[in-house]
Amino acid sequence: MTEHPFDMVVIGSGPAGQKAAIQAAKAKATVVVIEEGAAVGGACVHRGTIPSKTLRETAVALGLLRRRSAGVLDVQPPEDLKLASLMTRLGEVVTAHQGFIADQLERNAIATWHGRARFVSPHVIEVRSPDGTVRRAHAQHVVIATGSRPRNPAGVPIDHDHILDSDSILTLSYLPRSLAVIGSGVIATEYAGIFAALGVAVTMIDKSPRPLAFLDEELTNEVSAAFARQGGTYLGGRSAKQIVHDGLEVLTTLDDSRVIRTEKLLYCLGREANLEGLDLHNAGLGPTTRGLLSVDACCRTIVPHIYAVGDVIGPPSLAATAMEQGRRAACHALGLPLPASSHLVPAGVYAIPELSMVGLTEAQARELHGGAIVGRAHFKELARGQISGIEEGLLKLVCDGEGKRVLGVHIVGEGATELVHVGQVAIIAGWDADAFVDNVFNFPTLAEAYRVAALDVCKQRAKPRA
Repeated sequence: MTEHPFDMVVIGSGPAGQKAAIQAAKAKATVVVIEEGAAVGGACVHRGTIPSKTLRETAVALGLLRRRSAGVLDVQPPEDLKLASLMTRLGEVVTAHQGFIADQLERNAIATWHGRARFVSPHVIEVRSPDGTVRRAHAQHVVIATGSRPRNPAGVPIDHDHILDSDSILTLSYLPRSLAVIGSGVIATEYAGIFAALGVAVTMIDKSPRPLAFLDEELTNEVSAAFARQGGTYLGGRSAKQIVHDGLEVLTTLDDSRVIRTEKLLYCLGREANLEGLDLHNAGLGPTTRGLLSVDACCRTIVPHIYAVGDVIGPPSLAATAMEQGRRAACHALGLPLPASSHLVPAGVYAIPELSMVGLTEAQARELHGGAIVGRAHFKELARGQISGIEEGLLKLVCDGEGKRVLGVHIVGEGATELVHVGQVAIIAGWDADAFVDNVFNFPTLAEAYRVAALDVCKQRAKPRA
């Protein structure tokens, strides 16, 4: 069988694979992207980030309309509302984004093969197309970017109708009256907030004491409070011992013997890397006990010419981080200079309200710099927050022990994932907090929170130390 030679073979066309391929092509490498699905973009475009955030925008818009009109326009979705009617733009958004990705690959002379890939040897990948056609690519470098899928453990009867996972939740025909969400991580919290904002009675169940317990508690408390105001219930310190559908309802029996009855249930406890069928052993690779691929700081596996990026290497499993990993892997493979500030990739969680952070936490700053001063700005204190009905929010500016250099920014509130980039640039540039005081911000804006937080830092800096 003829082997088609390429400088780089990228398996998977999600955010990580796209950026690896584009970076390599910009360096004049010959590249092929192998995508199992019918269209490029991966789960991010078709089942994950793009669809869920489209629905989220609708849910947030309804709430903002209510607040900005002082309750005059109280928009309440009818009980029998079709979920698809809330996502009329979804098809347009997905098609547009998918088209942009395909055009970008084509503009950069990147070949796209559709089919299932498997390793024949460390340098040879075989691809079987949907029509049964088989062809092979010989690669100098390989990037594995096959993403992940929801973890569906034995004993959880997921039928994608009454008991759903994060891939099938948006296939619901109608908004349910009630929904149980098992889990409290990023995906679980995002969907719980979305459905609660749409008027669904949501109950979250997890062992963690609060949603997003791995993040700054001061920020996640804002998310928990907003969820409760929407009528949501969080059952922390609990786990589901049995989940069944009795023909009418989903019955979730907890470890304390309580039974939670809901119309639908979303199971959101983890994801699994898509590594099956790749025949990794033929490349000299194997997954860890956690089902992931081990890599070094440059995303290189134990086989020097094979890299792995995105969800297949584990947390943080965010699209933005995956993109940077793909770019970094391609740069390292081709001997290009590595970006110096790649460790400053911001993280964004699209809960309601959303959260975003970049740089060091207060605890990390104290450990690495011997101290920290943290300035705070509440959105309710900002004119723009009051005008726009975005009063649920907080910006934390983490500075060194002298209250000078900006080391981290942590934000909760609508607009957080946009606002964080101001702090990201400040950290990269090595700014002091004073820069936010000495420079002019548009008024009224949410960005003014940086000045308010910086003034708080200055106030603490002026206090005599004990």
